[in-house]
This record gives sequence, structure tokens and C-alpha cells, in this order.
Amino acid sequence: MRIAIVNWSSRRAGGVEAYLDRVIGGLHSAGHETAFFCELDSPVSRQAIRVPAETPLWCASEIGNQAAISALRNWRPDIIYAHGLMDPALEAATLGIAPGVFFAHSYRGTCISGAKTFKFPAVRPCSRQFGWQCLMHFYPRRCGGLNPITMLNDFRLQSRRLSMLRSYCAIATASEYMREEYLRHGFASETVTVIPLPIEPSMECHVHEPNREQGLPFKLLFVGRMEALKGGLVLLDALPMVCGTIKRPIQMTFVGDGRERSRWAAKAARITANEPALKIEFTGWQEGAKLNQIVCSSDLLVMPSLWPEPFGLVGPEAAVRGIPAVAFNVGGISDWLFDGVNGRLAPGDPPTAHGLAQVLIECLRFEVHDRLRQGGLELAQRFNIANHISQVVELFDKVSGALPASRVGACSPESGVPDSVLPAWNHSVPE
Repeated sequence: MRIAIVNWSSRRAGGVEAYLDRVIGGLHSAGHETAFFCELDSPVSRQAIRVPAETPLWCASEIGNQAAISALRNWRPDIIYAHGLMDPALEAATLGIAPGVFFAHSYRGTCISGAKTFKFPAVRPCSRQFGWQCLMHFYPRRCGGLNPITMLNDFRLQSRRLSMLRSYCAIATASEYMREEYLRHGFASETVTVIPLPIEPSMECHVHEPNREQGLPFKLLFVGRMEALKGGLVLLDALPMVCGTIKRPIQMTFVGDGRERSRWAAKAARITANEPALKIEFTGWQEGAKLNQIVCSSDLLVMPSLWPEPFGLVGPEAAVRGIPAVAFNVGGISDWLFDGVNGRLAPGDPPTAHGLAQVLIECLRFEVHDRLRQGGLELAQRFNIANHISQVVELFDKVSGALPASRVGACSPESGVPDSVLPAWNHSVPE
């Protein structure tokens, strides 16, 4: 099968690109031909997504939209495997070339801000269906920023994205929570499929063995973007409570970066000044062997996200190394974190520092920690790359005609999709 992967960036800008970094090679190793279409080769500070030597790559910002679309059309893909473009017109043009499958890594087309979270009067996930009524809630619920022009522009963009999603033959999601999100927006149940994300195979070799020697610290780990809804401040508030109960030192490591880093670091400095048994370190972004070393030397992963994470791949990636996880019970977290099996779910309605501290304290008891480690190692095996590739290809087969035409006919231009959403197969593309 000839599979064209479509994404806005050709570099490892975030979790989506880390996913593509492992999946493109997996599809190629499974015997499929792959091509890569992107809008931008940025950010230049990040590593390029790995592609096989035989895989052609077309970057619209370098050769122009028209030339990139022409090259993609001439390659004659059987499937467009899409992960999000910024330009709706360019996205529509790719769907004029071959049937499309979209992997929904985020709340694309279902939320103005993309966070799917009310921030006032308390932080909690939003389950509303996207529509004009969202404009009425945007300011009272503090759904996003304060600029009305930005709000309206983002609303129009997400409206167009939602319309565009109806032009795909199928949508894949990493969690049942995200599948339900799209079913609420009117997508047919047979067109939305859950395919859990895969774990990086090269990182599975090292299983953490905790050191129980008296006096050594418990090592806690946060990995991710440092943004308000990632819950760093709530985690910091929980740590003194943990220190007051646990009779061993605690070392907390924050890996990542973002707009909240300086604020988190300032609060961490104030806390550690009064807690001699607590050490907090900020390492910045880490990748590859360095990140693997940090993860494998940790005892417990903490995911204090306040927003409904679509999945949370860092959890299974830690579990396969013998690291249990603690997280608030929001979003797609419960698709891989089973309370009392491979970690603990803290109450998420609302998420509080006290609730997080209580489950952290329980997980750091030796007998509980040992049981959770073993549960994580067993459960993490389901997230291997071979299973993921098999499920993705099975979905491609259904879309490309292995099942009756009634399953896929709605995504073709001949089925009556409005021209404003999906162009005819020979439409021109704006430069």
C-alpha cells in the first residue's frame, strides 16, 4: 500500500511528531511504501522526523503549495494519513488526491481554544458539543484568552476544521474518551476507531529496579510541556504534604519547558527553602538516551494534568521501564492507567493538591510500589509498535475498499460533500 503521511511539521516539534518519528519507519518495515508531506521544516532547533531513505518528502514552504500538491498527486498514494495541517485550503487539497484517515491527537474541530477545559469557577473538563453557543461561554468560563478578535478567528478556524473532518473516510483516536468526543459531534460510530499509541521500541530495554536502601530519596518525575493546565503548581503544592508523611528524602525532577517554567521554578525555590528533605530540579527539554536515563532512574511518574489529556503516552512509556504513574482521572488517562494496577488515579472533579498528595503517599509504600511496577510492566506490553501498525493498516484496508463501499463512500468527492469543504479532485491549490 502507498501511504502518504501529512503533517504540519517535518521536525519533532511535539508529541504528534514523536509519534510519526516511530510510525513512518514501522509502516515501511511492514512492507508499505511511504511518503511525507508537510507545511514547514520547523522549528529548526528540533531533530528532523526520521524517514526511510526511499521515502520522498515534500515541504510546501520550501517548494510552494502547488508544487508540493502536484508531487503528492503524481506519487499516487492509496491513503492520506493525516495528522493536522494549519492551512485548511492545503488540507482540502490533499483530500482531493486520495481517501483520508485522520488521527485525532487533540481536540481538533471541537473546541475554540483546543484545551476543552473550563477554568472558572473551577478547572474542569468541558463536554459541550462545539457550536456558536461556545462563544457565550468563552469569557465567563475563561476557556481561552481575552482577545475577542482571536476568539472569533479561532472559532471560524475550528468550525472549518470540524467541517473538514467530515470529509475523511475515518478518524482514529488514541483513547475511548476521544472517540466519545467525536461521536458527540455527530460522527458515525463505525467511522471512529480507537487505536492506542505505540511505545518507542528502542527504549524498552531498561527496566528500573528501585533502590530500597535507607536514606536514599524517592525519585519523582514530571515530563511534558510546562503550561498552566499541565498542573505543575498543583503538584508543587502537594509535595510538602508528601514530605510531611514519607520518612525519606524526595527528589522531584521536571523535564520539559514552556511558558510556566519560570513560575514553577520560583515556587519550587520557595518550597525547598522550607523543606530540607525535598530537592526539585528543572532539566529543560531532553531527548533520546538522556531522557531514557532520567526516566529509568525514577521511581514514580506524576502526571498532574488538569485538562482532559487525549491519551498521555508518557505514562505507558514509563510503565514499560517499570515506573508506575499517578495522575488525575481526566480525559483519556484511564485508557492506560488502571487504578491500583499500574498506578493510582487521583480524584479529578475537581483536581486538588490534597487528593494528589494522598495517592502519591500510598504509591511510595514499598509493597504498593512493587505491585504497581509489576502491573505496569504487564499492561504496557499492549502498546507495542507491531500491534499499532497492524491496527492502523487494518483501518487503511477498510478505507481503501476491503469492506463494502457503504463504509467508505461518504468520504469520496462523488458522495455530495460540499465543494467548500472538499475540492474536486482536479481543483487548483492556492500558492
